[in-house]
Amino acid sequence: QYQVNRLGIPGLYFQREQRRFYPHGPLLPHVVGFTSVDNQGLAGIEQSFDDVLRSSAKPLQLSIDLRVQHVLAQELAGAMEEFRAIGAAGVVMDAHSGEVLAMVSLPTYDPEKPGTAPGDARFNRATLGTYEMGSVFKIFTTAMALDEGVVTLRDGYDVRQPIRVSRFTIRDYHPENRWLSIPEIFMYSSNIGTVHMAMDAGTPRQKEFLGRLGLLQPAGVELSEVGQPLVPSPWREINTMTISYGQGLAVSPLQLTSAVAAMVNGGTEARATLLRQDAAQVKPGRRVISAATSESMRRLMRLVVVKGTGRKANAVGYTVGGKTGTADKPKGGGYARNSRIASFVGAFPMDNPRYVIFAMVDEPKPTKATFGYATGGWVAAPVASRLIERIGPLLGVAPRANDDEIIEQMLVDIEANAEGRQLASN
Repeated sequence: QYQVNRLGIPGLYFQREQRRFYPHGPLLPHVVGFTSVDNQGLAGIEQSFDDVLRSSAKPLQLSIDLRVQHVLAQELAGAMEEFRAIGAAGVVMDAHSGEVLAMVSLPTYDPEKPGTAPGDARFNRATLGTYEMGSVFKIFTTAMALDEGVVTLRDGYDVRQPIRVSRFTIRDYHPENRWLSIPEIFMYSSNIGTVHMAMDAGTPRQKEFLGRLGLLQPAGVELSEVGQPLVPSPWREINTMTISYGQGLAVSPLQLTSAVAAMVNGGTEARATLLRQDAAQVKPGRRVISAATSESMRRLMRLVVVKGTGRKANAVGYTVGGKTGTADKPKGGGYARNSRIASFVGAFPMDNPRYVIFAMVDEPKPTKATFGYATGGWVAAPVASRLIERIGPLLGVAPRANDDEIIEQMLVDIEANAEGRQLASN
């Protein structure tokens, strides 16, 4: 610059301009977004807060923890490669404030070169994508039935017979062929038992409950890339049945994570936010389920990880609870047999949940190591286990000896109730 100015050529001068740089590259473009050559926000936070970023010199603080973001992205990328999947998504959220500590969508791209990114990479699977989530939805059906007094943990159903409605037949993936208590229905992920609960609650209750959790309208997060849930209309009896176990209603990963936070944090709404919150000013959200129901759901979700389909999520040193999900993807008015979503949603530590985590792998392929399975328990649950073991210490949650007292009494109740065989349904 000095040498050019020394030339003394009239009309030749330097002009100062601002340009966006993204030092973390492809780590979080779906959150931060990108700008045009004129620094106008075109996506993500850049677009949502374009006026604020232009008019204020004060930094806009996000809730994202880059350490957690890095670990989540790394674990999802590893699973995506291992299972030859087409994509993946994940969320880590504060169970009380709703602050999103990490949000990943894969494949990703470099926000400094958005024009070279394929559309699939720029698509935000965590907020814009909506998916039928499968058995993770049994969390909501069970919580609804308990909270509405339709069942108690001591009740149960006979799940020996498949449920036939018109040309549809609802079966269990791994049938137990006997009477199951409510904890067993949840632990074994029984479709039949879950449908019985939903039908005893009824369609109006189901719609109201899912609406209360924010699952029937777009997520209210600070991004424009937000998907519209796919809700059946009209909402028939068959819809009530299939939605109870996660088919027939599509939501985004962020919506699901927020709803699960309310199930485990004592029963209050946790609105997802990408902005840093002042802990002293965070107020409890509106109540969506009772504290007693939330306590029951924590026990049930811990039971799934210790004894049920989520055992591979049982991180060493952490009391993890959660639920696996495997859902065939819709195709041509039906469902594709070898195209599925494998997911796990959970929280830790379950005696006093601080964080909710969600991991999803899109169209995983079976491997020899998984004995030909590509379900949530084989694909997504191990991601959750590794993730929690790595981020727990970073978030100040020290490892400790796994204390299973939270489920010991429940296991006793299961054994006692197996003899009573009291049906909660006619």
